[in-house]
Amino acid sequence: MDNVLILGGTQFFGKRLVEKLLKQGKSVTIATRGKTKDPFGDRVQRLIIDREDKESIINETEGKNWDVVYDQTCYSPQEARDAAEALKEKVKRYIFTSTMAVYDYGTNNVEENFNPYEYQITYKGRRDYPGYEGYKEAKRASEAHLFQETNFEVVAIRFPIVIGKDDYTNRLKLHVEKVMGNEPIGIPNEEARYSFILSHEAASFLYEMGLSNFTGPVNPGCDGDISMGELMRKIEGITELKAKITNELTPENASPYALPGSWSINTNKVKELGYSFSDLHQTLDELIHYYKG
Repeated sequence: MDNVLILGGTQFFGKRLVEKLLKQGKSVTIATRGKTKDPFGDRVQRLIIDREDKESIINETEGKNWDVVYDQTCYSPQEARDAAEALKEKVKRYIFTSTMAVYDYGTNNVEENFNPYEYQITYKGRRDYPGYEGYKEAKRASEAHLFQETNFEVVAIRFPIVIGKDDYTNRLKLHVEKVMGNEPIGIPNEEARYSFILSHEAASFLYEMGLSNFTGPVNPGCDGDISMGELMRKIEGITELKAKITNELTPENASPYALPGSWSINTNKVKELGYSFSDLHQTLDELIHYYKG
């Protein structure tokens, strides 16, 4: 893996992936809409594409070849099909940033709980997939297209919730700020359980999958999961303040993790492949202390 294309790469762990690749001496091209500034200067090549405009991808990639493409910005099966067709015979290996949301709500989901090789694909654009249910369907169908309809070496990385000091969404930070500000936080189900991964470990795993010969879906992340109630008790313990939890959600108080059910993953396969990740509880404790200040 010497020559790499990243669809995206200008936000969160995508930026970390670019820096990792550059540090390892790889030639990196990032393909974006060109609307988000990046810190890479002349160390990367840039393509301007629109994921909703197939011709822009065809035109920008004409006459070029890469060893690996990392797809960080696909939000519909139509986009997956367009990118795959535009990159046919230009790329050997396709690393798709997927999500644990491809699974039905529940805990300890193993990779076999969603089979992209048999999922029936309906091709629609990103605007036709609203909300969490839409996101779930879009990622499922995108995986399905890549595994069923292309000849790439495909890896679907089903990330859990990504957290880190560089998390621009501030989702975990919001919970700490609500407690410290004595503000109510809307959590409809304190028993709902979720899995997490640190942003720098997400980037490192993406990098490793580019080097690997593994294909198929895989669940990376911290071992185990945590309930919303347990997370709030952690925050209370570290801040020494009492959380004001309500099950009456409003746009102002709703937890970003107030999902319709549990979503957590089983990481046995990734451990069998030889990869390990930070301890979940130590990770959360360190970030809560960081956000507390």
